[in-house]
Amino acid sequence: MKLNIDTTGKTFTVTKGVEEKKDQNGRQKADRNTNELLWSVQVMALDETGGEVINVTLAGNAMPKVAVGAVVVPVELEAMPWATNGRNGVAYRAKNLNPATGSAKS
Repeated sequence: MKLNIDTTGKTFTVTKGVEEKKDQNGRQKADRNTNELLWSVQVMALDETGGEVINVTLAGNAMPKVAVGAVVVPVELEAMPWATNGRNGVAYRAKNLNPATGSAKS
């Protein structure tokens, strides 16, 4: 199940550079449907209740151009709960991470 996340009122800051999303053999993964390469970007999501660091997966044949410290806006951010071999968590995916525009909240 994929759950769309409302990003209204939240700020997302890149906290670690873009990395290739790799399989267990060290090869870069590709999207099953589009065959586009998969990338992982670590961001801190922050709102009035606090912050959380999450890894967001992006698909594209070119490495996404985002810099550490950049404030970004995830496009169509989804949360996908998963469970495998007694482990579970939430994976995050977005269509893109656009640069934030306008003034930040004070």
